[in-house]
Amino acid sequence: MNKQQNVLIIGAGLCGSLLALRLGQRGYNVTVYEMRPDLRKVDISAGRSINLAFSDRGNKAMKLVGLEDKVKALCIPMNGRMIHDTEGNTFLSNYSGRDHEYINSISREDLNALLLNEAEKHDHITIHFNKKCKSVDFENTTAIFKDYETNSEFVEDADIIIATDGAGSAMRKSYYLGKKFLFSFSQDYLTHGYKELSILPTKTGDYKTYKNALHIWPRGAFMLIALPNLDGSFTVTFFLSYDEGKYNFNNLNSPEIVNEFFEKEFPDALAIMPNLTDDFFKNPTSPLGTVKCSPWHYKGNTLLMGDAAHAIVPFYGQGMNASFEDVVEFDSVLEAHKNPTSESDWETIFKTYENSRKKDTDAIADLAIDNFHEMKEHTANPIFQEKRKLEMALEKYFPEDYSSKYALVTFNEDIGYREAMLKGRAQDKAILNMLADGDIATDIDMTKENLKSVLENIKTETQAILEDDRIAGLK
Repeated sequence: MNKQQNVLIIGAGLCGSLLALRLGQRGYNVTVYEMRPDLRKVDISAGRSINLAFSDRGNKAMKLVGLEDKVKALCIPMNGRMIHDTEGNTFLSNYSGRDHEYINSISREDLNALLLNEAEKHDHITIHFNKKCKSVDFENTTAIFKDYETNSEFVEDADIIIATDGAGSAMRKSYYLGKKFLFSFSQDYLTHGYKELSILPTKTGDYKTYKNALHIWPRGAFMLIALPNLDGSFTVTFFLSYDEGKYNFNNLNSPEIVNEFFEKEFPDALAIMPNLTDDFFKNPTSPLGTVKCSPWHYKGNTLLMGDAAHAIVPFYGQGMNASFEDVVEFDSVLEAHKNPTSESDWETIFKTYENSRKKDTDAIADLAIDNFHEMKEHTANPIFQEKRKLEMALEKYFPEDYSSKYALVTFNEDIGYREAMLKGRAQDKAILNMLADGDIATDIDMTKENLKSVLENIKTETQAILEDDRIAGLK
């Protein structure tokens, strides 16, 4: 490989720092520019840190760069969803019937800091902060940056530029403003936004509610979720419409109204959140959107990766995992095309990567929207709860023969998101139809013997649905 090739990465967030580390391990000269200050030296902006759900696809990337054990030390296992009703009753809905399958809560800040530290151990990786990318000349492979410390502008060039600068990507903006090639772009916002809140630890540093779960208060049109932190606190995220419904972000405009709303809808959460109104009016309300675009690359000069190429809403807990998997997939293509030295070599790599990857990132974007509705509405629905109980039993008794849609997406990192989506949706439809039609009794005795024939019927029905989808051109 040509060790002298220079790679410029725009953005030192999770995807950018991981990519820098991996390319550094491969011997490339890597320069990273990040518009924010170094998060290891200053506090990140309060209210914008949504805790991350770290799972198998993300861990695949940590194995690739040799950080699995270090990342594991930052994780809190979450075995399932703890559902809270309006009366304060709770029940735990496991993510899987297999004990070894669970997701983890992890701090975005701690994980990003670890990746930056590991990247900077390589002499040929340089990371600069407080440098905002204003635009990219993708034909000449140069980028204009503004230095926030000196208030001056400068131009940086490289052999290739990879933008990992998030949903508001400066390079993606340059793609469509440049009008030099056909570029498709969509940005779709939910009518809901989010606000970050918190459940503080007890005076002795203990957790105020069950530690090893993702807590959900589903209320149909809105919801509250909470993920545990290592210090005994929970990061709480409140999802609500901006302007629809009796209560919305626009009219929750006083401490009295906020307390009234939480007392009515989330009484058990309110009881352990004496800091509620302080958090509510201190932290911003932020939008939730999906970004899709194509192509991700221009010739062999530039490439979009991570949220810059495919930002998604957070409801499947796969945003970070998908971006990490981007790096794994890109590394695999790079491995198969050794010693790229020319623009045409890189164009082949970029095109191969995008052709194999985009269908999967489109799929997880759609699944994340599906899960938004599932979390705020369906988790409290009795037929959905029956379906989940059945799936947990099938995974427990037939671990090699059945995986729910959630398990296919979250714990089966060796299959793509699109394959997981198609099979998972077909299974969901099969089970719900069979429950609704009485083909599966809601009071079935969930023994292994009883469930054996149920599983075969589900498989048959699932295959029939998949075949119908294939004929209809949906597969």
